[in-house]
Amino acid sequence: MSVPEPIVSPHADALARLRLDGKVAIITGGTRGIGLAIATTFARAGAKVMVSSRRVEHVDATVKLLQNEGHTVVGLAAHMGVAADAHELAARTVEHFDGIDIIVNNAATNPVFGPLQQASDDAFEKIFSVNVKGPLELCRTAHSIMAQRGGGAIVNISSIGGVSPEAGLGLYSMSKAALVSLTKVMAQEWGADGIRANVICPGLIKTKFSQALWQDEHISEQVLGHQPIRRIGVPEDVSGLALFLASEASSYCTGGVYMVDGGYLT
Repeated sequence: MSVPEPIVSPHADALARLRLDGKVAIITGGTRGIGLAIATTFARAGAKVMVSSRRVEHVDATVKLLQNEGHTVVGLAAHMGVAADAHELAARTVEHFDGIDIIVNNAATNPVFGPLQQASDDAFEKIFSVNVKGPLELCRTAHSIMAQRGGGAIVNISSIGGVSPEAGLGLYSMSKAALVSLTKVMAQEWGADGIRANVICPGLIKTKFSQALWQDEHISEQVLGHQPIRRIGVPEDVSGLALFLASEASSYCTGGVYMVDGGYLT
């Protein structure tokens, strides 16, 4: 009985397909925590990176840090809750690098903790403008630019709260659920243009953004007692998956929702 020969893909070198050489990537919220880890990983993988966050001094420090490593990185202070800033971010990226191939929407905010009854209209508007409208505005602006280059990759950073609402984080969880849905809509509508969209849902990651949670001994013990991997995540746990989803190694993946939570939601 003859054994069929294995099918060898012309893209069989998976390691090479993880490279981002010559690709142009925008990272919002890219100056600390998960965003900084992603910006660093992408730059080291060969991407030309536009890093953005609200504070000029943080942007400048991050650009200097990565440029000192020899990477091609520029920065722009932008508020993702302001549509004009999102539009300018796309325009300035094209101005610097002549295109856009990858967008990572990591910028997020959560100014309130508590039940929905206590949440103000201002808090609702702020959370949804940054966490949902900002990614939509940036990606809609970049759509034609990416399509003209043959496609691209969008990686949205949501949260496990977008899949299973977290106590006291109602508005934040709602906004992150909307981001999951937005990702799927982008994948469905823009796939024919060669644009892929996937979303990562981190669990408890050791960043300044989540500091109040992981520094609380009761909360951290509760989390670790519930998840199979008994440690708190670090930003690099997310950046490796983001690299896969932004690269050609994931060229057949779109509309996916990926957990990085130590198995918390298992």
